[in-house]
Amino acid sequence: MQNDVETVPGVDPARTAGDRRHRRCARSRLDVPLTGTALQPGFRTASIVLPHTAVRALLFGHELNRYTSAQAAYMRPVSYIDYREVTGAPANDSHHVRTTFGSVTLKVRAPLRRRVFAYGESGYGLTSRTGFSIGGVPAVTDAHYSSLVAGGGVDIDLNPRWSLTGGVLYVPGRAGIDQPRALFSSGGFRYVMRPLSEARLDAVRRAGLVFAKQVPQMEVSTGTGYGVNNFVSRTVPVFWGGHAEVHRGGAVHYERNVFHARRLFSLDVGASAGLYRTSRQSERFHAWSIYPLLRLTFVRTAATDVYLAYSLAGPTYISRTRLDGLDTGHHFTFQDFMGVGVFTGPGKRLNAGVKINHYPNGNIFAQNAGVKIPLTFCLGYVF
Repeated sequence: MQNDVETVPGVDPARTAGDRRHRRCARSRLDVPLTGTALQPGFRTASIVLPHTAVRALLFGHELNRYTSAQAAYMRPVSYIDYREVTGAPANDSHHVRTTFGSVTLKVRAPLRRRVFAYGESGYGLTSRTGFSIGGVPAVTDAHYSSLVAGGGVDIDLNPRWSLTGGVLYVPGRAGIDQPRALFSSGGFRYVMRPLSEARLDAVRRAGLVFAKQVPQMEVSTGTGYGVNNFVSRTVPVFWGGHAEVHRGGAVHYERNVFHARRLFSLDVGASAGLYRTSRQSERFHAWSIYPLLRLTFVRTAATDVYLAYSLAGPTYISRTRLDGLDTGHHFTFQDFMGVGVFTGPGKRLNAGVKINHYPNGNIFAQNAGVKIPLTFCLGYVF
């Protein structure tokens, strides 16, 4: 994976070089020639640091047939563009410009050889830029717009589940807001979950392993336990924090299994509705989500199964866009959560667990304060 950084010295509002980033969950590169022209009149910068490493993650996808699929992706640089020594700022000061991209595309493949396919993709794209201010005056403005995106590449199917993939995606710019076009080039892999064979299902049944088919749940957020959120977002960064904090709340969930492996791994889809109250100004808001849920059952006994749960990027409607004076973006956001739980009791039908939640918009909008929900306790029943 490339991790080079380009520094452009002696930049003024009329002259700058380019920037790059990349795509998928493996290796990719993004070229976004954001220049000094993005600075508002009266501002100059000594240099711009242009990182070249980026990621494109395919969040959701569905294979309609062997040749056609739909997919949603999130793209951003690993490090953001850095404007240094801007007019009016302290010496040696630096300011980030955060640019992120989202896309929903239809992908069509055509065979070149037995396992090699050329593909083209096109669909809806979303570009978001968060700028910065000097002395309360915007130096680089926020920007947000939608556009058509298009790209293409090559897939190599290693087997029915695993494929190598590489290609490019073009995101148009917007001249009126000094946002240049973006070009992702990437290489990575894709895994397609397919139904287990009857032989493997019979082996699971003979082993006496249970995968919960449907789980309705109720949960209560306590308003305590922010230390857990901080630990997994700062000390061990495997999750995210948030600036707007929830004091108390509750939600109902429904989860249904759609795929499971032989013993450990399962994938559910879920829906939830929650009502919460913030910590500082006691503002009430509600959130409605659909989401994927990855479940890893790492302990199995005759009486109890213990699992880790992780859910990422569940599309969500949130009723307020400002909470405790903080701008969370738009009504559209995402739901993330992680936790641990058990299935126990007769037939392992009783479900209990504890988790932490997070509502961010993934920086697909210019403002993203994020909502942090501390320790939440869940009870459910399996049928």
